[in-house]
Amino acid sequence: MRLPLLCTSLLAAVCFASQASAQLQPPPEPAANPSTPEKIVLGKILFWEEQLSSDNTVACGTCHIPAFSFTDNREFVHPGQDRIVGTLDDSITSPGVVRADSNQQFVPSPQFGLRPQLTRFRTSDIFGSAYQSRIFWDGRAGDEFLNPETGAVSIATGGALESQAVEPILSIIEMAHEGRDWNDVITKLNGATPLRFATDIPVDMANAIALDPSYPELFENAFSSSVITAEHIGFALAAYERSLVPDQTPYDNFMRGVPGAMSPEQIDGMNQFLGIANCHLCHTPPVFSDGDFHNNGLRPVVWDAGLQRTTLDPNDGGKFKTPSLRNAGLRTSFYHNGFFQSLWPAGVSNMYWGGGGGFLLNRDPLLVPLSAVPGINLEHVFKDFVGEALTDPRVANETFPFDRPTLFSERQPFASNLYGVGNPGVAGVVPKITAHMPVVLGEPMQVGVSQGLGGAMAHFGASDRPGAGLMRQGRLINISLPFQQLFSVRLNGSGPEKGWRSLTIPIPTSPNLVGRNFYLQWWVDDPGAVGGVASATQGAVIEILP
Repeated sequence: MRLPLLCTSLLAAVCFASQASAQLQPPPEPAANPSTPEKIVLGKILFWEEQLSSDNTVACGTCHIPAFSFTDNREFVHPGQDRIVGTLDDSITSPGVVRADSNQQFVPSPQFGLRPQLTRFRTSDIFGSAYQSRIFWDGRAGDEFLNPETGAVSIATGGALESQAVEPILSIIEMAHEGRDWNDVITKLNGATPLRFATDIPVDMANAIALDPSYPELFENAFSSSVITAEHIGFALAAYERSLVPDQTPYDNFMRGVPGAMSPEQIDGMNQFLGIANCHLCHTPPVFSDGDFHNNGLRPVVWDAGLQRTTLDPNDGGKFKTPSLRNAGLRTSFYHNGFFQSLWPAGVSNMYWGGGGGFLLNRDPLLVPLSAVPGINLEHVFKDFVGEALTDPRVANETFPFDRPTLFSERQPFASNLYGVGNPGVAGVVPKITAHMPVVLGEPMQVGVSQGLGGAMAHFGASDRPGAGLMRQGRLINISLPFQQLFSVRLNGSGPEKGWRSLTIPIPTSPNLVGRNFYLQWWVDDPGAVGGVASATQGAVIEILP
């Protein structure tokens, strides 16, 4: 029988009389990496440091935004195995870096060209990870943390968070150019001004940087050694993530006995979650994850092998990590592939109404259709309890300890600095300009062009003013005349749409350039273009940063 809507707090509390562990505790710390305030604030700075990536455009926090439950609210479609957008094997995932070779020159990705590459899975939450021994959707970060530089055991057990923290930094999709190693990362941090490209820096981070204005000094304060190591980077990031304990939800306050902490609808949803719906079998309080891996039948195993990729066991085919439901109401997509965009009334609740997805190979037998459960109220379970009662307002509002700076990649998302229209080439395709990285006084700027006529000559120009998009002698001009034509180069590749090139442009050290905008454009010699002379990219505006 369905529990009554007006179930009192007393009756609900009886359900938990034997569950003293239902209140969320701070996550366990490995003995080799005890948390300290200095280590946590260093980890917080590193988590939001875009300079940790090769091209200064991706921090850990770029894809883990607190207000969206430390997941990514940006929706980019990964084309899946067939490399075709709009087919059933697509996923909603996160953008990383534009592919670059060991010399940090752009090189087109077979799937994404000179655009940011996309990760294979949706960004996962981080709240459950601090309590678990195997993390990532496919479980590839294990309990033993090996020193990334030496291979020695740094943490024998309890180090999954450290194992996870260091992996994206060398990923050539997420944060790194090809061939990047830890020496490259450490060398860069040794010379970097902490959070150089961030604004709105929280007080604890700003104070730490004011006291220790370089990374060697910050590491000295945290580890009693100014020598930056990959191990200590992992230790600091993990210490920060362990400080993010979202234990001030209505549910947590209810468990503490706070009167009126949860509404009658939320209490009813909780009782069904823990009772007739059996959601707790996989989403176990207080973390609201069992730390295990399950196949919900959402996708064919051949598309998403999941845990099998890590264990090589066919019995693990299609199994993915059970995410924590804490702050799930803040997320904009769900499951490893971002298949659903809501908890209720459609989306996630509909799948469980039907007992999981339709692909039966390895599908977990725990999945029983909620449609067969008499009296189940999906609104109370998915909207009121999961969507609302498990949300910590500090996370939603990004207040301490869930506060953060504003990143360059937020102020200028990829291609948001483009303007005007381009001129298509012989195949009817407009060539693309890639100029998305922060441009710093005295440091080289990376600029690319793609989708032009392969083998043709391309010309790059710059001006201190935008143009009106007029045709001049067969060229569409998006920058102001007169402009400076800086380079003429032959495009790599062969044939329509296949031409590309990457250039490194020196930026002078003149202080009067700081804060000024400059306008860039490419033209590709192409007799098949409108006007019969050249195809052209849009214009791109860049600001010189100090």
